[in-house]
Amino acid sequence: MPNGLINWFGAFFSIPDSYVLNHHSLDAFLLLRYLKIATMLCFVGCCMTWPVLFPVNATDKGGSAELSILAIGNIKNNKRFVFYTIARESIYYINLRQAYLLSPLYASRMSSRTVLFTSVPAEYLDETRIRRMFGKQLKNLWIASDCKELEKKVEERDKVAYKLEAAETKLVKLANKAHAKSIKKGTSHHEEEHLGNTGEVDRESGSAAARWIDPKQRPTHRTKFLIGKKVDTINWCRSELERLIPEVEALQAKHRNGEAKFVGSVFVEFYTQSDAQAAYQMVAHHQALHMSPRFIGVNPDQIIWKNLRIKWWERVIRNITTITFVILLVIFWAIPVAFVGILSNINSLLQIAPWLDFLRKLPSVVFGLVSGLLPTILLAVLMALLPIVLRLMAKLGGLPTLARVELRTQNFYFLFQIIQVFLVVTLASAATSTASQIAKDPSSAVSLLAQRLPLASNFYVSYFVLQGLTISSGALAQVVGLILFRVLGKILDSTPRKMYKRWSSLSSLGWGTLLPIYTNLTVIAITYSIISPLVLGFAAIGLWLIYFMHRYNTLFVNDCVIDTQGLIYPRALQQTTTGVYLAILCLIGLFGINKAPGPAILMAVFLVFIILFHVSLNAAIDPLLVYLPRSLESEEESLLALEDGNASGNTIQDEKYNHNTGHAPSNGDTGAAATDKSLPAAPHKKPNFITKWLRPDKFTDYQTLRRLVPRGFADIAYAPETERSAYYHPAIASQPPVLWIPRDSMGVSRQEVGHTNNVIPISDEGAGFDDKGGMHIVEDDRPPIYKEKIYW
Repeated sequence: MPNGLINWFGAFFSIPDSYVLNHHSLDAFLLLRYLKIATMLCFVGCCMTWPVLFPVNATDKGGSAELSILAIGNIKNNKRFVFYTIARESIYYINLRQAYLLSPLYASRMSSRTVLFTSVPAEYLDETRIRRMFGKQLKNLWIASDCKELEKKVEERDKVAYKLEAAETKLVKLANKAHAKSIKKGTSHHEEEHLGNTGEVDRESGSAAARWIDPKQRPTHRTKFLIGKKVDTINWCRSELERLIPEVEALQAKHRNGEAKFVGSVFVEFYTQSDAQAAYQMVAHHQALHMSPRFIGVNPDQIIWKNLRIKWWERVIRNITTITFVILLVIFWAIPVAFVGILSNINSLLQIAPWLDFLRKLPSVVFGLVSGLLPTILLAVLMALLPIVLRLMAKLGGLPTLARVELRTQNFYFLFQIIQVFLVVTLASAATSTASQIAKDPSSAVSLLAQRLPLASNFYVSYFVLQGLTISSGALAQVVGLILFRVLGKILDSTPRKMYKRWSSLSSLGWGTLLPIYTNLTVIAITYSIISPLVLGFAAIGLWLIYFMHRYNTLFVNDCVIDTQGLIYPRALQQTTTGVYLAILCLIGLFGINKAPGPAILMAVFLVFIILFHVSLNAAIDPLLVYLPRSLESEEESLLALEDGNASGNTIQDEKYNHNTGHAPSNGDTGAAATDKSLPAAPHKKPNFITKWLRPDKFTDYQTLRRLVPRGFADIAYAPETERSAYYHPAIASQPPVLWIPRDSMGVSRQEVGHTNNVIPISDEGAGFDDKGGMHIVEDDRPPIYKEKIYW
């Protein structure tokens, strides 16, 4: 990106969104697409409703003023291309998903050829029986085993190892600090320094450090909290590791040899993606809920291993229990929020509850904190805990992968957003604004609420502006990330490992609690599109600002840890239809209250039509969201044959260059840019926007969208040991971690490395001290703890 205050805007917007697909993830690409589609819906809604409804609403002389004259409530007596957009985008996603999953980049991965069977009966936890079931198509299989004891031992081993690393680092730091002080005093012994640098590691352990620090300064700890024996940390950790490492290796061998207790899950790897899909789509067992549910495309790093042991009946109970808990939590969420609200108005509370008079005796500063700051903190804590609780409920439901947990969390959080953030706020706003009038004349409650309900839309005008500005500005500024990196990093990062992890790790996105927020904003805009069309304009601005923010962050800031293969997108599209149903129901109610039976009947008929269309749409597309069709496998092979000897391994970066224009995109990425000469000609001429929008089956078909998929991104190959242990529990394949300490100039670290290496791997390369004695890592060098990323 070019330097400067504003000249980077041009280069930034010239980067196409498909760059995110090539270099980030399918989920991130579809997040940006959803925000664009939501913005487009609001903008087109403005074009459709404003010219018609604004003049009618504003001139009907209903007695309203200011922004309220633009709402339907100003009419004394008084539809949607949303479903078409959802159907079109569903087709787009299906074609993109098929192109992505059938591409050589993905089809050659182990996860695309491996099927996870859960709730497997005990008699089928047998390798011979499983191989007989799937025949020659089966390549490898892993039967999950009970690793509680092994996992505990591995955690203990790693805890002791990292404790040793911290102690070794502290020892080297103390020696380096003492050395720096001796230099300032002019008492540094160059001969001793030279002796340490010659690497005499065979001398007595700790002798190099003893030249600079007193033995009492060596790191120590108690074996039990407060009452344990005080021991030298380095010597104790070494002896513990000498005991733990062989114990772990013995247990690992037991699990590898199939001598451990099996649990009811089996990973089956096939030779081809086609064979894996056939096994995934078939009914594996003759009894209901056995060897089911099945999962494909499972990344070993995203497996929740403790959930693999769950039996079918336990899964049913867990699902019922967790879903019921979430529903009750959403319904009764107002109780803790109301308690916080009471605290904010503590003076009124004291009048109602005299037994709290002791609060009046508090100092004025403390009383002010209780009534002012405490409610704000409690509300922030409540809202921060909610996503954690919902995600926990999804895990307790028995789902075996983090991706599935995110998808269920997406459903849970959307339910909360709709009920508590939208409906409760809207109804409360409408009811409270008319409470005094209803108290005087209870019979007027229905008509007054019908008149006031649209006026609650004024709140959402400011709500969209606030959300668009605060969310986008806060995420772009990254103030929290800056504090964590610059301030807390210097305080908490006491070892080179911690420094490297903070420096090399990017923040990730939680799809399950991110997308529902924007889906809810879209639902609000759709619901108020007829009642108060002014909301659409502010919604379009707010959603575009959020799109701009996420576009920047996905390109330069965020990373993708959990991969749902884009399944968050069709789920968000389906949830968006909630806005259509709410809008129709609201109009039916308003027409009925205003005694307009004709329009009310028409809207009721339209509601029935929408429901039938929605059911038919889901019945048609649901299988294509889950399975890969056999018809495209041969087509993919023929298309690859056409490209054989012609493909350059580059990627097509933008849809506008996918129609044989012969021009490469100018996106600031010289390494990934390519021309269409690397692919056969597109199957059709470049369409205009309207034609492309109206014919997704033709202009966003499989052959077109496969040109967006990354090509030649990485050579997918697995080491033999990696392939053998791919779907073992991590504890079975876990090796002792490589310890990493900083190197000093006196030879202390060299001696510690020499002695500790006899027990566990350790290195002092790539880290050291600067002239001021501060520890640093060499950012340009590959650290000893570096591991190549495995594309499962």
